Amino acid sequence: MVKDALPSLEDLIGIEHCKLGFFEELRQKLQELKQANLESERRSQEIAAILDGITDLMMVLSEDLRIISVNHVFRRLIGVRRPEGRYCYEIFRGETHPCPECPAHRSFRTDTVCRETAIFSIGDRNMQFEMVASPILTPDKSERRILIFKRDVTLEKEYQAQFYQAEKMATIGQLAAGVAHEINNPLTAISGFAEGIRRRLAKADPATGLPDLEDIADYASTIVKECRRCQSIVQALLTFSRPKSSPFSPVDLNVVVGDTLKLTGNILRIKGRAIDVRAELCTVLPLIHGDESHLKQVMLNLLVNARDSIEETGRSGRITVRTSLEAPGVVGLAVEDTGCGIPPENMGKLFEPFFTTKHAGRGSGIGLSTCYGIVKEHRGEILVSSQLGAGSRFFVKLPVNPERQCEHTV
Repeated sequence: MVKDALPSLEDLIGIEHCKLGFFEELRQKLQELKQANLESERRSQEIAAILDGITDLMMVLSEDLRIISVNHVFRRLIGVRRPEGRYCYEIFRGETHPCPECPAHRSFRTDTVCRETAIFSIGDRNMQFEMVASPILTPDKSERRILIFKRDVTLEKEYQAQFYQAEKMATIGQLAAGVAHEINNPLTAISGFAEGIRRRLAKADPATGLPDLEDIADYASTIVKECRRCQSIVQALLTFSRPKSSPFSPVDLNVVVGDTLKLTGNILRIKGRAIDVRAELCTVLPLIHGDESHLKQVMLNLLVNARDSIEETGRSGRITVRTSLEAPGVVGLAVEDTGCGIPPENMGKLFEPFFTTKHAGRGSGIGLSTCYGIVKEHRGEILVSSQLGAGSRFFVKLPVNPERQCEHTV
């Protein structure tokens, strides 16, 4: 019976085969695990290389705006050794509460990509950053996080300001003769009526010492009115020519239109003939949040382009300026002309810098490009429609409060 309990040779061979199969399978699993680890390590190195190649400051925030992780640009630029666990507004603003312009809040609330531009004091200088907040989607959605990119646009904004100012001064050169003419008219009236008063005083009644006062009140009223007209023209020019952009503030788009038309009365002429300029302004237009001098530059560039388009036809024409309330929180500004129109092949090039179809000496090709940049700064859009030989329509849509606009990415 003991002999029958011993395994047979076949059983022993089977057991050995099973062991060999088990070890072979184990070896294959170990090989696959090693390969997976190598692949994971390679991917980690690739991700690290990509992150190291990003030149923007980057950080991941929790829902309460605590810093979870940062990249090397953050450490180099901000100089904080251990930012993890601290609030971002504590590091960037030295505050105990979130920044009002923080796009992370809007991104958490709307679950969309949001953008914002803000100035921070880094070290001993102020730097301007374009911030992009993007939600990080997790499979279980148990913890919400936001990825923040901050791109240093300080130098870019300085160059942009110089670019705008160069275009503005070039336009002021066109305005100079027109403004001189506009001011000359009221000054002529002032001089004439002042001379009339002087003559009346010379004819004063010797008995009473008083002149005939019948027309002097009208003369004085006209002088005051024309002086105020001069002041208004000069003030509009000074506002327009201001070299630096101001912080966004409440702006009445109707005032922008009115002030610009005051400056362009004489340049909106063709061979001595005035162009028929009509202003159809919305009386219930809400104030927008923007830069008044920059918006006047947009208005002026569109008017000058409309004049040049009409001049190309060789005949008189009409420019119509309209303001409108397009939707809750959005206002519109339209400049329409009856000029030569825009060829279809040029429609896609209008806002490219230095693209122009005007004759030499008539334009630098940066007017519409400047308009486009200013409108984008205000989180708006500029649309163009045109019919060759019949005229064009430039339509600007501006949000009432651009600081609250989110940019969605596809």
